[in-house]
Amino acid sequence: MGIYSCLGVNLQEVKESLYNGRSGIIFDQERKDFGYRSALTGMVPEPNIKKLLSRRQRLSMGQESRFAYMSTIEALANAKIDEKFLRDNEVGILFGNDSTAQSVAESIDKIREKGDTTLVGSGAVFMGMNSTVTMNLSTIFNLKGINLTVSAACASGSHSVGLGYHLIKSGLQDCVICGGAQEINKYAMGSFDGLGVFSVNEDAPAEASRPFDKKRDGLVPSGGAATLILESYESAIKRGANILGEVVGYGFSSNGEHISNPNVDGPTRAMKMALKQSNMEAGSIDYVNAHATSTPVGDQNEARAIYKVFYGHQPMVSSTKSMTGHECWMAGASEIVYSMIMMENSFIAPNINLDEKDEDSEKLNLVTQTINKNIDVFLSNSFGFGGTNSAIIVKKFK
Repeated sequence: MGIYSCLGVNLQEVKESLYNGRSGIIFDQERKDFGYRSALTGMVPEPNIKKLLSRRQRLSMGQESRFAYMSTIEALANAKIDEKFLRDNEVGILFGNDSTAQSVAESIDKIREKGDTTLVGSGAVFMGMNSTVTMNLSTIFNLKGINLTVSAACASGSHSVGLGYHLIKSGLQDCVICGGAQEINKYAMGSFDGLGVFSVNEDAPAEASRPFDKKRDGLVPSGGAATLILESYESAIKRGANILGEVVGYGFSSNGEHISNPNVDGPTRAMKMALKQSNMEAGSIDYVNAHATSTPVGDQNEARAIYKVFYGHQPMVSSTKSMTGHECWMAGASEIVYSMIMMENSFIAPNINLDEKDEDSEKLNLVTQTINKNIDVFLSNSFGFGGTNSAIIVKKFK
């Protein structure tokens, strides 16, 4: 696995942030000057890839592709996969990405200014497509397997892992690079800000994202990229890979109701499907990484769904979005990485900024301080606009 987020630009940095409950949220003056109601964001540094890739390769890469490249080179190194393995095997790629704003906006601005489409540049078309991440990475790494972008709102990254799991389970692929990427710039989140869904607690950025807290006033946008290398057991053993965990369940559903308002039934069905696929009882889950974005209705309905699915059991629950904000298209993948880091290092990261639980979250076993504890099995929730839901269950490899 590999990670490039507001909590750190590699696995070690992110582990330290998670353990210490350190927020990556800042106030961005550029957004405020641009006209944002809320200028809060999880800030991700712009990677310098000039020494890593040729100019020709960089020409077609927008910000989300650059982030994804960084998380993927760490993941490949972590998996001990080299160029020869990629060249000799049909390795696939599935990445979650549901919009590309900056590249499109800058291209159109250039056409408006110059009155000439030929001045946009040859890389513009590849930067502006939703499939830009998989398009670029599959070319850079010479991948020969499945090449597909998963576009499912804020569940995109999670669905990419679930689909990779099924492709391997069905025998169609032995190895798939899965993940999610989200650009982090003033163009990407303007329309979301216009909906009034962002927290306006600008005086205390680190305290603005408050999943499950009674005084939460909205989410905080964030971004970056996360990569997970999924591989069949036989392939991993054959090449002597260090196996971190096993995907044992993938549940999905659609709410079938309002385009933006979540409900209880959809997430409940997704979690139950994941449990059924994994052949596990609810009591087997040690930890739930909640989708909880810090919105009043969303957190409330998820709390009800978790309580319904795990009634009579008390898995520990936290939302890492309290530290990262909402990483949108990458969140489903990054939160599996965050949970894997916890599993590997035997701790549960806290749901920070949780001062007062509401009536529904009061029923959950919410973690507010870092707990040193073994995790054998975790479930990660991801939900998105349009009512798309995904739940992934991962088991420690023993």
